[in-house]
Amino acid sequence: MPNIVLSEARLQALRPRNSAYDVRDAALRGFGIRVLPTGAKRFFVHVQHRGRRTWRIVGDPRVIDLDEARTRAASMRASIRRGADTPALEEDTRFEAVAAAVFRRYAQVWKPETLKVNRSYLRRRLLPAFSGRQIGDITPLDVQRWFASCRATPVSADRSMPVLSVIMKEAELRGYRPEGSNPCRGVRRYRRTERERFLSEADIGRIAARLAAYERERPLEVAAIRLLLLTGCRKREVFTLRWSDYRAGHLFLRDSKTGPRTVWLSRPARGVIEGIPRNGTWVFRSGAAQRPEGWTALERFWRRVRGEAQLHDVRLHDLRHFYATFALKQGESVLVIGRLLGHANPETTLKYTHLADAMVHEAAAIVGAALEG
Repeated sequence: MPNIVLSEARLQALRPRNSAYDVRDAALRGFGIRVLPTGAKRFFVHVQHRGRRTWRIVGDPRVIDLDEARTRAASMRASIRRGADTPALEEDTRFEAVAAAVFRRYAQVWKPETLKVNRSYLRRRLLPAFSGRQIGDITPLDVQRWFASCRATPVSADRSMPVLSVIMKEAELRGYRPEGSNPCRGVRRYRRTERERFLSEADIGRIAARLAAYERERPLEVAAIRLLLLTGCRKREVFTLRWSDYRAGHLFLRDSKTGPRTVWLSRPARGVIEGIPRNGTWVFRSGAAQRPEGWTALERFWRRVRGEAQLHDVRLHDLRHFYATFALKQGESVLVIGRLLGHANPETTLKYTHLADAMVHEAAAIVGAALEG
């Protein structure tokens, strides 16, 4: 962080680098300019007073010149030392403005469902807590207090935290916060008991029997659930299948949670798909409408099936767990199972080894009890 006497010529000569950097002014202590990777620049003032560090944006060099920025910085520095509040100088440094910029940028990066969910966390969790505040003023203590206030809804809090962190990173990128000052860093997430529900082969037999009973009445829903079980696919991957995705006996998904992928189908899985009448674009269409079968209708049907099978706590996603653990029991490697499930990270697949361990433990307990009797 070099110190030089800033001049207009030197400001013009500053060039962007791969990461943001600061140049301090030797003429006024705490005053300087931040150069962003985009080429944008921001005057700032940094004051340490009574053990507290305060960092504020002074202005944009495209709007105010160096002399005015230095005068403003001196005034702000004096106000901070007096303990007076410094009014916001730019509307775009408020939390809600930076958040809006993040969502505009990430609309092209996040998948539609992710974008929708994150908007919900922003609206319900983050804006009520931080709206109206200068983003450079939000401290780690502020974030910790907000997070502690969400203890009644730990899942929502844990999922809101990464959204807040992305907003703070954007603030650093734009020069609204010092580099490396993300106040979300170090906040420990809530500990939750992981929901590990595994199905036995007897459980699957009971589900299969109930599906067979509904084959005439609800053929599409039955086929969708069977395909989930026989492929280990995610719900969205099955619900949004198009007939054009089924070629050469396999599914070629144009998009999934981890990007495009191929789903290798077994003979029974191909039989399920080929048993569905081809009518329109979607494999699982909603009645006569040319759109995918609604999730809500399938979830309602699944609740009926699992209830009749006396498996009230089993989710559709647990069929994916069964597929993975059954493959593991058959001797398939973690690498192969990861490819079957479409995991981008091998560590994601490793969690299924814990499910298999639980199944073995249960089997050992059953055998032990039987022998003891």
